[in-house]
Amino acid sequence: MDHEWNDNQPIYRQLRDRVVAMILDGVLKEGDPLPSVRNVAAESRINPLTVLKAYEQLVDEGLVEKRRGLGLFINTGAPDQLLRAERERFLTEQWPAVVATIQRLGLKPQDLLAKAGAKTVGEG
Repeated sequence: MDHEWNDNQPIYRQLRDRVVAMILDGVLKEGDPLPSVRNVAAESRINPLTVLKAYEQLVDEGLVEKRRGLGLFINTGAPDQLLRAERERFLTEQWPAVVATIQRLGLKPQDLLAKAGAKTVGEG
């Protein structure tokens, strides 16, 4: 995991977001164990309680489950649940600002698709 932390957000939240990104990217799959609190704390040089707080948030969200004596594991369906939630969050929180910027700059869909490397409608 990346060891750079942003001062604008609590570290436990950033750690939670990194685990979410790892699930969405397929690095962590359904049934996979999360790295131990102790290992993440040592590797990231953060307090184990901070790691525990991030992991507890994932448990509260239903993304991971505790298995007594074994650790924490990615729940079945967590990637799909996350994808739906993250898409919705993007569309409600970030997309309106993106649209406003696109309109302000007078960009057209073709401009955006060309920069994204995608074919525009009508290209063969």
